[in-house]
Amino acid sequence: MGPVPTYLEAGLPTLSPLDIDPGNPNGAEARLLADGSPLAVTPFGLAVLSYEDVSGLLRDPRLRGPGDDILLIQGITEGRLFRRNQEILLFMEGPDHHRLRRLVSKAFTPRAVDSLRPMMRETFGATLADVAPRGRCDAVPDLCESYPIRVICALVGVPSDDWALFSRWADIILQSLSLEVASKLAMIEQAIDEIDEYVGGLIEERRRRPGQDLLSELIAVEEEGERLSAAELLAVTNMMIVAGTDTTRNQLGLALHSFATHPDQWRLLAERPELAPAAVDETIRFSAATGGLPRVALEDFELRGVTIPAGTMVTLVTATANHDRAALDQPDRLEIDREVPKGFNLLTFGGGTHYCLGANLARAELQEALALAARALPDLALDGEPVWKEPFGIWGPRSLPLRWST
Repeated sequence: MGPVPTYLEAGLPTLSPLDIDPGNPNGAEARLLADGSPLAVTPFGLAVLSYEDVSGLLRDPRLRGPGDDILLIQGITEGRLFRRNQEILLFMEGPDHHRLRRLVSKAFTPRAVDSLRPMMRETFGATLADVAPRGRCDAVPDLCESYPIRVICALVGVPSDDWALFSRWADIILQSLSLEVASKLAMIEQAIDEIDEYVGGLIEERRRRPGQDLLSELIAVEEEGERLSAAELLAVTNMMIVAGTDTTRNQLGLALHSFATHPDQWRLLAERPELAPAAVDETIRFSAATGGLPRVALEDFELRGVTIPAGTMVTLVTATANHDRAALDQPDRLEIDREVPKGFNLLTFGGGTHYCLGANLARAELQEALALAARALPDLALDGEPVWKEPFGIWGPRSLPLRWST
């Protein structure tokens, strides 16, 4: 037998950013998988499309998180953003990652999250009380924008009146996950400096007057001898505020779009609100705000008859894997009462050491919002064409016109 070809030598199909439809960013990958191609070459490395492969590689020790690679491939090798990436959990590995994750994870246990549900219902219920009598709205500014940022700010201990500041900072900083960082670098780094100054002041205030919030708890842990430095405390707090907002508000918009185009499922949720947990997982599976998870190969290894060299950027395309017909019957149907086969797990939140820290919080926020909205907004339907964000990084609607019966 001859040497195993690398993925670049194996004649795999290619995926280009030019192939991506903003309204259906998973379309090109889904077509490839349906045609029997579980792997594809991208301008940055290899895309893995099948449920079996993605599920296994999420926990494979031969892969690590993306670290600074997303910036490096765009020619960014220094500066404020580059240093910040080295300080946040999303891009860390090894003992420091495990230590920080352990310190922060207690805020996101099911019990801790459930204690926030009354506040979630009150927050979203007040929004619905204002919007529902109108009979129509743009769901992005009117229903989705403020809700998750208010929840995460309450969790961390940010004054409620300042949520709009953090919403703006999150919008800007999360553009560091795009493929156009260089053109936005000055704006991103300014936002990092502004949020650092604000949170730094909040940390000093909590040192003097601790409260019943996560930031006060993290400060107490730091001062009891755990190795949480001031820089780490600042980075962790900012990461939770930024990462805990944009994914959830985009996912809520996508869920509302899915239900507006599947009215039978919206009626079912209104009739059976106990289906809310299943409905959230099904809408995330059906249309996810994050379509893939980047990883980097630590060593050469083989997958489906090709060699993946060390250093290769490997994108685990979770959105496509969640629609794999080999793993799920009729995956292109939205069914909130679907009988999920044993062994099928939603892949959007990742797996292994980098499983999404805020998965419990995001699920709870969406469950509470959708259960309330299904009763408050009967006969939900599109009221015009959505406007979509660029299909890179975190995806969702920029504008989502909806109408309902009053």
